[in-house]
Amino acid sequence: MKRKDFLYLSGMGIGGALLSGIPALGSPVSPGKPLETVDTALKKQLADIALNAARSKGASYADVRIGRYRNQFIITREDKVLNTVDTESYGIGIRVIAGGSWGFAATDKMDKDGIAQAAELAVSIARENARLLKEPVQLAPQNGYGEVTWKTPIEKNGFEIPIKEKAELLLAVNAAAMKSGASFVDSSLFLVNEQKYFASTDGSYIDQDIHRIWPTFTVTKTNDKTGKFETRDALSAPRGMGYEYLIPSAKEKISGITMLYRDRYDMLEDARLAAEQAAAKHSAKTIEAGKYDLVLDPTNLWLTIHESCGHPTELDRVLGYEANFAGTSFLTLDKWESKKFNYGSSLVNIVADKTQKGSLGAVGYDDEGVGTKEWDVIKNGVLVNYQAIRDQAHIIGLKESQGCCYSQSWRDVQFQRMANISLRPGKGQLTPAEMISKVEKGIYIVGDGSYSIDQQRYNFQFSGQLFYEIRDGKIAGMLKDVAYQANTQEFWNSCTAICDERDYRLGGSFFDGKGQPEQVSAVSHGAATARFNGVNVINTARKI
Repeated sequence: MKRKDFLYLSGMGIGGALLSGIPALGSPVSPGKPLETVDTALKKQLADIALNAARSKGASYADVRIGRYRNQFIITREDKVLNTVDTESYGIGIRVIAGGSWGFAATDKMDKDGIAQAAELAVSIARENARLLKEPVQLAPQNGYGEVTWKTPIEKNGFEIPIKEKAELLLAVNAAAMKSGASFVDSSLFLVNEQKYFASTDGSYIDQDIHRIWPTFTVTKTNDKTGKFETRDALSAPRGMGYEYLIPSAKEKISGITMLYRDRYDMLEDARLAAEQAAAKHSAKTIEAGKYDLVLDPTNLWLTIHESCGHPTELDRVLGYEANFAGTSFLTLDKWESKKFNYGSSLVNIVADKTQKGSLGAVGYDDEGVGTKEWDVIKNGVLVNYQAIRDQAHIIGLKESQGCCYSQSWRDVQFQRMANISLRPGKGQLTPAEMISKVEKGIYIVGDGSYSIDQQRYNFQFSGQLFYEIRDGKIAGMLKDVAYQANTQEFWNSCTAICDERDYRLGGSFFDGKGQPEQVSAVSHGAATARFNGVNVINTARKI
């Protein structure tokens, strides 16, 4: 689900009835209702029922995910609260190997008979699947962890903050934007809590409590004379944090543009700034198409990383297992086997990381019970690895999974999903202002916008929220109608400078879609401001 689609549908008041149809969200509950927790000892008992039933029917391997998922949405527009929606779901998913093949079944009948029947069904499905099997499933070894726990390190649980307080914050954000000249504004807050319990025949019993938060808005400014409108979306990044993310932070000036730091989000300040910038867009100069040096802020670059680095390095896309939904990958195995495929310039180091604090993808263990870690994907511009899970690891010679398996809910089967994929910051000290000062003809791009990319994640086009002309090392004014085009290899080879870790910030997506039936996952992408030389820029203005 795209953010604008969600805001539109929920803003229309469809909210609870519609959102309950999304598998990850479950059924509506009373807003503000406390989320009950299930005793860990009871979850272990329920898991053992499933594991024992699966083994008794002949499963050679089984894992169990007991999940209680809660989501909360608060949606406002100008001076009104349009909707508050709480959803909650609880159930068990059971995955087995029998006859060398996978089988999966799920149920929300959380009693002994219901769980045992689901386990037996999973084994039956596996045996039927085995009739079409060409070669048996081969799992990477995984030692059991015993009984362990992991929690998102939050300071304030957003679900424990009164809805009234959260709604008042959003209304204050709207008021700040309107006071600064906005014609319209909508804002929303999305909270997620996943309480997940994993158990397997390997001997793991893993209890995790995961929190995510996403504050966002769209500010619109109309021109009464022309009838046209301009918008600016929030520059916030959804985060794997608690409500403390919304505590105002320090700010800095970068070439006259106020930017927000990485670990806290001042939503009020961003809304005021958004109104001013949306108004300024009306008088911005339209871009003259041509080649430019681009200075891409992390609020823009994260999406390019997601599409051109994250998706093509997913091993299931490389192997063709994932093809119908958004395509495969140009990064075929022969490129990795050569150990010298030139993905980008020597400055480009792309890392996968499921442990990064504050990121959307941060967990202690994935949905196969594998401890998470960090690993290199692109090193000094060369493709060195992919993203792989337990039944893929042997294909690329790995002795263990990289811990990037995920399911959006207990009722959906887990499969390979993108880890946090990020561009490492530069090693030498460099600020965005210093980077801009060295550009003769360029564009500084802030915020993400529309994009398109082909079915192999190679040829692409990206836009943004804000565009500033760089002339002789200085910001020369605002531009509009800008989009940059390239292919993945050409683009990353044009990277000539990356700011240092002081500028490193996370962006990300709450609704990264993949698979059929489609599942969504949340994933972050970190970067510091980076420079790309000689990139083709087009004018996107609609010609009438």
